[in-house]
Amino acid sequence: MDKYGLIGYPLGHSFSKNFFNQKFEDEGVDAVYENFEIPSVEVMQEVVDKNPNLRGLNVTIPYKQKVIPFLDSITPEAQAIGAVNVIKVMHIGKKTLLKGYNSDVIGFTKSIEPMLEKFHKKALILGTGGASKAIDYGLRSLGLETVFVSRFKRDNTIQYADITPEVVREYNVIINCTPCGMYPHADECPMLPYEAMNEHTILYDLIYNPDQTLFMKKGAEYGANTKNGLEMLLLQAFASWDIWNDEM
Repeated sequence: MDKYGLIGYPLGHSFSKNFFNQKFEDEGVDAVYENFEIPSVEVMQEVVDKNPNLRGLNVTIPYKQKVIPFLDSITPEAQAIGAVNVIKVMHIGKKTLLKGYNSDVIGFTKSIEPMLEKFHKKALILGTGGASKAIDYGLRSLGLETVFVSRFKRDNTIQYADITPEVVREYNVIINCTPCGMYPHADECPMLPYEAMNEHTILYDLIYNPDQTLFMKKGAEYGANTKNGLEMLLLQAFASWDIWNDEM
């Protein structure tokens, strides 16, 4: 039986485990998906060694960057983003090779592309964590200019206080890559001049619980088009499966 899994720490409720095991059951795939809660990234090699039928791994926090030195190869996209969330495990003779990919960028670009119009040329990326790098890469691959927004003064960022109504009208695609507004803190939202938004504004939230965050609600009141992160999550899971089962 083939095995797949998720590495991270800590691992609570896992979308991936439930999603893939249900997929295997529904499609009659002889495979199982397990959570590997490992206290340090070095333990990943032990997981690989102890599971000779392992074919693929998903990677979540805090290991998306830390895992890279332990891989045999990495795609140009993952290299540019600086984060890996999918590992293909290849058994060639007695050797086991690990290749890193980033399916977040695939899921995000496929999800937001249908929303984009010709007047969407510039985007604000709220947050500077691991996910924001994939979002930045995806937006730029779709032809948008990007600016990162941080709560703190960092190189190559602006701060929330700098976001005026004029900025919102110019940067009319806004992606929330922060946990602000995530359950159980659903009464919180990024501090923005929502009143400057209109039907030309896109608000995309990587959060999917709750399914409509306060960030989305406040923008929608002024006509903004909104979307949460559930479709991106599903699309990146589909992309993981395609990566693991691509014979190349």
